[in-house]
Amino acid sequence: MSDFAVLDAPVTSLPGIGKVKGALFEKLGIRTVGDLLYHFPRAYQNRGAVSLLASACLQEVATATVLTVGSPPTSVRIHGNRIMTRFTAFDDSGKCVITFFNQPYIKDLFTIGSAFRFWGRVERMGRNYQMTCPEYEPFSESYRLPDFLPIYPQTEGLKSKAISQAVGLALHELKSLPDPLPKDVRQAHGLVDLLDALRAIHLPADYEELNRARRRFIFEELFLFSLGMACGSKKEELLPENRIENVDLAPFLKALPFSLTRAQERAIKDMQKDLSGKTPMSRLLCGDVGSGKTACAAAAAYTVMKAGRQVALMTPTEILANQHYKDLAPLFEGLGFKTLLLTGALTPANKKKVRAQISRGEADLVIGTQALLTSDTTFARPGLVITDEQHRFGVNQRSILSGKGDQLHTLVMTATPIPRTLALILYSNLDISYIDELPPGRQKVSTFKVDESYRARLNGFIEKQVMEGHQVYVVCPAVEQEDPENGKTVPFGYRPDAPSDLPPLKAAVDFSKELQQALPSVKVGFLHGKMKSGEKDAVMTAFARGELGVLVSTTVIEVGVNVPSATLMVVENAERFGLSQLHQLRGRVGRGRDKSWCILMSQAKEDSPAGHRLETLCKNYSGYDIAAEDLKMRGPGDFFPKPGESTRQSGEFAFKVSFACDDPNLPPLAAMAARAVYDADPALGKEEHLETSRALKKLFRLSENTLN
Repeated sequence: MSDFAVLDAPVTSLPGIGKVKGALFEKLGIRTVGDLLYHFPRAYQNRGAVSLLASACLQEVATATVLTVGSPPTSVRIHGNRIMTRFTAFDDSGKCVITFFNQPYIKDLFTIGSAFRFWGRVERMGRNYQMTCPEYEPFSESYRLPDFLPIYPQTEGLKSKAISQAVGLALHELKSLPDPLPKDVRQAHGLVDLLDALRAIHLPADYEELNRARRRFIFEELFLFSLGMACGSKKEELLPENRIENVDLAPFLKALPFSLTRAQERAIKDMQKDLSGKTPMSRLLCGDVGSGKTACAAAAAYTVMKAGRQVALMTPTEILANQHYKDLAPLFEGLGFKTLLLTGALTPANKKKVRAQISRGEADLVIGTQALLTSDTTFARPGLVITDEQHRFGVNQRSILSGKGDQLHTLVMTATPIPRTLALILYSNLDISYIDELPPGRQKVSTFKVDESYRARLNGFIEKQVMEGHQVYVVCPAVEQEDPENGKTVPFGYRPDAPSDLPPLKAAVDFSKELQQALPSVKVGFLHGKMKSGEKDAVMTAFARGELGVLVSTTVIEVGVNVPSATLMVVENAERFGLSQLHQLRGRVGRGRDKSWCILMSQAKEDSPAGHRLETLCKNYSGYDIAAEDLKMRGPGDFFPKPGESTRQSGEFAFKVSFACDDPNLPPLAAMAARAVYDADPALGKEEHLETSRALKKLFRLSENTLN
C-alpha cells in the first residue's frame, strides 16, 4: 500500500483495531488513518522534567520521579474485598511508599534494585513520602524514555494510551507523505514537511520541536481555509429582474428617530451598491457594541421590500427576536410594510397561521429564530436574508436560510470587533463593512479593576444600584472539569512563560447563592450552560422585565440583548477572559440614559500580563482599539473557535489548531500565500497543487466544478 493510500485506509486496517474498537474511534470522528494522524494531542505530560521526592512533594499536581525499588511488593486484602499492594522505593532525597489497588500482578514487575520513572502526585507521610497508583515505566541509563507523553481527546472505552499506540503504529507504516502545502510555500515560510511535523506533534523531543510542528499545522490550517474560501466564493451573475436599483431611502431615513453616523451611512451605501450589482450581495456588517448595526440592516431590508421582495431576519434567541420585532415592526408599519414574528414559543396553530401568511406573500419582513429554517417555512418572493449574531449559527443553518430562494442577497452581522488582518482569514468569502463610530450621546461605561479587598464595598454598590431601580449583571467564568489523568500537562498552545498562579474560578450557581445570602433584599437569578434553552430564555426574559435585580451568569449571557435599566457589569476572575470578550460583556450595560459601570474583579498584579490586559480595557472604549491591542498582547488564537465551539467558517471545515496560534503575523502570511496560489492557479490544476486540491476537496467537500 502506498503512503498516499495509507491515509485513506480505514483505521481498522491497523493491527489490533477491530470493529468494536473501530466504532469507538468513530465516536471521535476518526474513520481513516489520516483522521487518526490529524487527531492531535490536547496536551502533553512533561515526564522529562524529573524531580527528587523532596521537591515533588511541594507541588499539588503530578510530577515525574525516578526511583529505585527498595523492598519486595506485598499484597493484602482490605475493606470492600480490594487487594492493596505496597512496596518502598527511594532516591537521593528520601524514601517513598508506593501503593496500588487491585493490581496484584505488579508483584512480579517491581524487583528490588530495579529503577522506574513514576508519574503521579507525591505527598508527605511522616518523614517519608507516598504515591498512590502512579503510572510507571522501566528506567535505564542506556535507554532514553521520551520526555513528552501526549494526552489525546478520548471517549468512554478508548483511553489516551490506546490512541497513542494506534498513532505509533500508523507513523511506523509511513516513509513519506504527499504534502498539502506546496513546496515553494513551505520553503518561503520555513515550515517542516508533513511527515516530520506529524511525528513531532505526536511525539515531540522537546519544546522547540513541538513548536515547529505547531507552527506548521497552524499555517496549514489557515492556508487551506483561506484558499478554500477563495475557491468557493465565486458568485453567479444576477438575473436582471433580481437586481434592486433606484430605491429612494429618504422616507426610511425620515422615519428614524435619530440621525445616522457617517460610518452607518458608509455601510448603507455599500449595501445599496451590492443590491444593485451584477452578483448577489454577500456582506458582513461588523460593528462595535451599540454602533447601530440594526439600523443599517433595516435600511437594506427597506430597499429590498420597496422592490417588492420579502426579507427574513434570523436571531439566535427568542429574546433577541422579540426585541427586533418590538423595534422594527412599528417602524415598517408606518412605511407600509407588514412584519411578522416566528419563534418556537408560538402555539402550533399560530405558527401555522404565520407560515401561511409568509407563503402567501402577506408578510414583507419576517423576524424569527431557527423556526425560520424548517421546511414548512416558505416565502412567496424572497429577496434578502439577514443573520444577526451570525457566529452563533452553524454554516449549515445559514445555508438553509439562504436556500429559501434563488439568488438571494445575504447580510450577516456581528458585534465582535475583529482586526482586519484576521478578517482576511475568517471572512474572506464576504465583503465587509465596518461601523467604527458610535452614535452621538452613547455614554462610555466607566471601567475599574479591583481585588477582593473591595468585596464588601462592591456588594454595597450592587445593592444601591438595585434599590435605585437599576439592574446588575455578574459574570463568572465557566468551570472546566479536572483532567482525568489528574496530572500536570502541557497544553497544546503551551508557552513557557504562561502564568500558573491563577486564582480558583468562581461558579455561577454557587456564587449566586453566596450573593443572595450577602444581599437578602435583592432578588438574584442565575444562568449556566447546562440549563435547557427554554429555561435560559425564561430567566433572561425575567431579567429584561425587571423581575430580577441581579443576574449571575457564565458567558451564556445573550449578546445583543438590550436591557436599558442594567447599569452595572461585574466580571469575576476577569483575568480569565480575553480583552474582546470583556469588551462584549461591558457592552451589556450603558444602554440607557443612566450612568453605568463595569467592575473587573481580579487578583492579577498590575505588572503581570493579565494586569496589563485589564488596564487596557479600563483605559480604552473602542472595540477595534481593544481588539488590535488583544492581538498584540495575546496573539490571534482567541479569535479562532476551539473544537466543539460554534464556528464561523465555510463548508465542513473546522479549526483544530489555530485557536492555539500566538503569532499575530501568521494569519496574514498564510492568507497572502493562499491568495498567491489562487491567483496563479485558480483551478489548482498544476502538478505542484494537486495534493492541495485533494486536501481542499476533502476539507470543504468542494466539487470538481468549484475548482474549475
